[in-house]
Amino acid sequence: MTDPTTPIWDIIRGVWRFSALNAFVKLGAVEALRDGPLPLAELAQRCEADPDYLSRVLRVIASFGLVERTGDSYTLTESGAVLHPDHPRSLYSGVYFAADPAFAYSLASLPETVRAGRPAFVARYGGLYDYLAASPEVGALFDSYMDGRSQPFAEALAGAYDFSAASTVVDVGGGKGHILAAVLTANPHLRGTVYELAHLAGSARACLAERGVADRCEVVTGDFFESVPAGADIYLLSNIVHNWNDAEARKILTNVREALGDGGKVICLDMVLPDDDSPHMGKELDMRMMGLFGSGRERSRAEYVDLLRQSGLTVTDIVELAVATSAVVSVRAS
Repeated sequence: MTDPTTPIWDIIRGVWRFSALNAFVKLGAVEALRDGPLPLAELAQRCEADPDYLSRVLRVIASFGLVERTGDSYTLTESGAVLHPDHPRSLYSGVYFAADPAFAYSLASLPETVRAGRPAFVARYGGLYDYLAASPEVGALFDSYMDGRSQPFAEALAGAYDFSAASTVVDVGGGKGHILAAVLTANPHLRGTVYELAHLAGSARACLAERGVADRCEVVTGDFFESVPAGADIYLLSNIVHNWNDAEARKILTNVREALGDGGKVICLDMVLPDDDSPHMGKELDMRMMGLFGSGRERSRAEYVDLLRQSGLTVTDIVELAVATSAVVSVRAS
């Protein structure tokens, strides 16, 4: 018989595991190990850490396959290398952001948030983006985290979805354009548009130029609550819908539907939760959404399909991508 306390201990242990990960990253152990194995004594010296205490952190990190120990020396594994700030899929900034005191408060204050029906975080710090604007270092970490997080499913979308019948793509609220750049790189026949707020236009143009697709992609500024550039074959919304409540999301999606060209499609990239009680990363991420945003939420498959239906769109396919993310494909309802 399974011990009934096991699932509870599993959840509590997550806090301890993250504390070890946070220490491993912030002590600079990843950078120290990047060029090859180091003995504990030398690693501790480079990290300016107590060797005994560091060894206790490392045995946790090793148990999760982020480092390997041979004798008294430690080596980064492939997964451990992802924690380096220069790795193309780096989660370095994700660790820093998760450990930020204000972010930690948003989770610690979840009971107050649930009682009040509004985030305690907002009452203390203001809206998330106001907080990030007032804390440039945290804002830079958040941007880096979002860039790193988007890369795997950008590449997965480019490989999993057939864009051959399309000629134009608009990335609605596309940020710096990382996802659209991956799609354009994989599909040389496509032309694209990043549609964003004016203050992000410069960053988007720089990113598109860096990725070598600026000649096939323009940046158009505007507010997706007001309108969306018309006539494209595909409208891409990556991690947009989950930032808004149903009324706000319907407004965005309705504007997209009205902009659709003949035979056009809408692709929403989000975590689509199972309708049953099976585990899913998105259910856990929804605690972050609840703690940080006044209106954002992750949605189940049934909720997502219904939201699109209410916006005049019919779901034709849901394609599983990477990092528990799905591409929800829809067309204008007949």
